[in-house]
Amino acid sequence: MSTSILHKAISSVKANLPEPQFALGKSARKDSVWSVAEVEALYELPFHDLLFRAQETHRRYFPDGDIELATLLSIKTGGCPEDCAYCPQAARYHTDVKASKLLDLSEVLEAAKAAKAAGSNRFCMGAAWREPKDRDVEKVAEMIRAVKALGLETCATLGMLEAQQAQTLKAAGLDFYNHNLDTSEDFYPAVIQTRTYQDRLDTLDHVRAAGMSVCCGGIVGMGENRQQRAAFISRLANLKPYPESVPINHLVPVSGTPLAEQKKLDPLEFVRTIAIARITMPSARVRLSAGRQELGKAIQILCFQAGANSIFYGDHLLTTGNPEAETDRHLLSELGLKIRETYKSEVSI
Repeated sequence: MSTSILHKAISSVKANLPEPQFALGKSARKDSVWSVAEVEALYELPFHDLLFRAQETHRRYFPDGDIELATLLSIKTGGCPEDCAYCPQAARYHTDVKASKLLDLSEVLEAAKAAKAAGSNRFCMGAAWREPKDRDVEKVAEMIRAVKALGLETCATLGMLEAQQAQTLKAAGLDFYNHNLDTSEDFYPAVIQTRTYQDRLDTLDHVRAAGMSVCCGGIVGMGENRQQRAAFISRLANLKPYPESVPINHLVPVSGTPLAEQKKLDPLEFVRTIAIARITMPSARVRLSAGRQELGKAIQILCFQAGANSIFYGDHLLTTGNPEAETDRHLLSELGLKIRETYKSEVSI
């Protein structure tokens, strides 16, 4: 991107900084189009100006300031045929992850009950598939119905979906489907070659057409540059509509994967990414996902200040560690942050 274009975008962004009475400008409009240059300009703002704008946006769209607690359970671990460079579940990499079969319904239900008892609002089920077979979808649909009956909001991430599979999951009561873009389209081939960017967009289209909400985000710190991070956020923000839930992961390098030795991203750059996700997708739940533990307490606090209002909650996050539930609750209490009230299911099964 030329320097003149970036400077012009920075001037435009600065001119639209909110006044104390909250004049959000374009981020208040659901039909906004965020160019890569405009998102990159947000990254160039002074840190405190960026956080101020993000906090103003957050207060307008989430006046209660509550935090959503989501629990993620791996219902089928490892053995994945994909080559995602960050993922220890890929069968081709030599990691500590052992492949396992799909969990029984009773095991999933036990985990969901424990999650609800610990205060979770949303229960997410993840399976290490490239794409599920129809028989797999039917088994997951049974899990969804059982979890919904507990009064929990449901989410699943199962890989690529066909249109009919998305309809089956919707009929079972699935609220959200997670399918991340992971990064910008131009950086994507450096991370994944077994699935195209368009494959991911097609699955999101099937999910929307089925009437489900979208959970879609990605990972920062994989070696992408700032412009590529801006392009990633721009693509998310310009989805029509943008995702209702946006998980932002901080890369956790895992021994045995191609990104095991990846240099760590500056923590403040991660905070900036959270703030920009909040500004460009103002009504979304912006979730702190993998990598929270490595960031430490102070950076997590800055992320909440920047507009994060959802966390993955519990002892494990698929195959990586996660801060313990009690530690999370203590931190939220210290900050005076409220926990979102438990989701009330309208489905009776």
